Amino acid sequence: MSMRRAFALAAIGLSFAAMSGVASAKDIIVHMKNAGKEGAMVFEPSFVKAAPGDVIHFEPTDAAHNAESIPSMMPAGATPFKGVMGKDVTVTVTKPGLYGVKCLPHYTMGMVALVQVGKVTPAELAAAKAVKLPPMAAKRMTPLLDKVK
Repeated sequence: MSMRRAFALAAIGLSFAAMSGVASAKDIIVHMKNAGKEGAMVFEPSFVKAAPGDVIHFEPTDAAHNAESIPSMMPAGATPFKGVMGKDVTVTVTKPGLYGVKCLPHYTMGMVALVQVGKVTPAELAAAKAVKLPPMAAKRMTPLLDKVK
């Protein structure tokens, strides 16, 4: 095989490898609702399992919602995010771990969600369970944390 042909085949292989990495990322939609299956002021779904590189779209159904990270519930090195009221926010999760999410105006009413990215260690789960949240937010977050596997 000529050197030129070997180089061309290698380039094609790298292109397919790069495309397969992009193609494997999922788009996940989470709705921010005034009312849903779990009651008033909810994210649906409220628990998301994702892989590094997946893209999560938080979409409000009302202008009074936003999605933002809970700073004390983020993987080390992850970039915090804060959506604008009434606007979609798109987050690409890159670091494995747990991402706590809140709607700021309805946080005390329990409007929280949890995103699990990849594997979570027992220490990471214990740290997330130890985070102090407002009472209604804690009440909704506890069963979400119980879903982490």
